[in-house]
Amino acid sequence: MAQSSTTLIGQTTMETVSARATISFNSTEKKVSDSDNGFGNLVVNDIVTISGTSKNNGDFTITAVATDGSHFTVAETINKLDNGDEETADGSTNFTVTQTGLVSDKVAGDGYYSQPDGVHTVAYQITDAVPVTANFRMQGSLATTPTESDWFDITGSGLTPDLSTLGFYANFTGNFVWVRCKATGITAGAITKVLYNN
Repeated sequence: MAQSSTTLIGQTTMETVSARATISFNSTEKKVSDSDNGFGNLVVNDIVTISGTSKNNGDFTITAVATDGSHFTVAETINKLDNGDEETADGSTNFTVTQTGLVSDKVAGDGYYSQPDGVHTVAYQITDAVPVTANFRMQGSLATTPTESDWFDITGSGLTPDLSTLGFYANFTGNFVWVRCKATGITAGAITKVLYNN
């Protein structure tokens, strides 16, 4: 029987949320809120870059999005201000939220099936507008039910596109229970698809 590839990521473009003075943070719930309900186009596993803040600039992986677009929760830690208050845009400054990547759903790796060879192949296809600073890599987990902290980058599975070709691949070895694709730094262009075979 011939093997077939699993599509980890289909046609995907990045979403931009304009700079807003209506964004606030909740460190207890790991929640980012927008009183203008501007987060409706984001989805679980999107990676967003937040800027313009005092304590929460950086990349965050979305774990849930409110159906009305009013807030999303993240896997990473949300920080309070030095005085212990939650960070909130004060009206004179804007916080910017931009989708710059995503994480695929997890799929079973060779370790899940107890296959001893551990050979995997991933193929990445992008548009020519993806910046050369973008990064594509596979992540693995040995946990049966992985949480965000159980994932690690798999050596040899990642590539940074040079745009000499819009399709590129990597082979990697390991008896991972689960694998997923993580793409970051995508500030323009789109992912056409990411295929995986083991």
